[in-house]
Amino acid sequence: MPKLSVYDMPGKKTGEEIELMDYVFGVEMNEAVVHQAVVMQQANERQGTHATKTRGLVRGGGRKPWKQKGTGRARSGSTRYPIWVGGGTVFGPSPRSHAKSMPRKARRLAIRCALSSKVAAGELIIIDGLQFDEAKTKNVVEMLKGFEASEKKALIITNGENENVEKSSRNIPKVKALSNACLNVFDILHNERVLLAKDAVAKIEEVLA
Repeated sequence: MPKLSVYDMPGKKTGEEIELMDYVFGVEMNEAVVHQAVVMQQANERQGTHATKTRGLVRGGGRKPWKQKGTGRARSGSTRYPIWVGGGTVFGPSPRSHAKSMPRKARRLAIRCALSSKVAAGELIIIDGLQFDEAKTKNVVEMLKGFEASEKKALIITNGENENVEKSSRNIPKVKALSNACLNVFDILHNERVLLAKDAVAKIEEVLA
C-alpha cells in the first residue's frame, strides 16, 4: 500500500502518514481506458447546437430567376441553390447530441488510473482539515504558497460540497475546487497538483474499490 504524509493547511507535515488502498491509488496505468474517459467527458460537454440552413430553410427563392430558355444563361430554378450567394449550405452541421457513454467499471478504472498516476508522480497531497471559515481568495493563495504551487495548476478535492473552498478558489485562473463526488479523469490529469482532503480518502476508496 502506498503511504503518504499528511499535511496541514499551511503546508507543514503533521507527522501522520496515511495508507492508501492499492486497488484505488496503486493500479497500473491503462492508457486506452483513460483516453476513452477523457474523450467521453469532453464530448458530453459539447452543446451540439451548431446548425446551418439548407436550401429548403433559407428564406426566399420562391420565384424562378429567369425563364428556362432563350436568355443564353444557365437554367436556374431558385436563387437559394447552394451555388448562389445567399443560398443554402450543403451537408452542413445540424443540431445533435455528441454524448458518449462508458461502462461504469471502465469509468471507475479510469479514475483509479488517474489517481494512481498522481501518487506515483508525487503530485497528490493529503491535507488534514481542508476547510475555511469564510470565503476568501486569500485563503487558497496562502495555502498554495505553503505547497509551492502558486504558479501551478492545482485541483482541490473536498469531502462533499464545501462552498467556502469553492468560492475561495474560483477567482484564481489555474485553480479548481470540486467535491469527491465529482471526481473526473480530465481534471485530475490536467492539474499539476492535486490537494485531497484527508477525510475524503475513505469515501473515495469506498466508491472506487
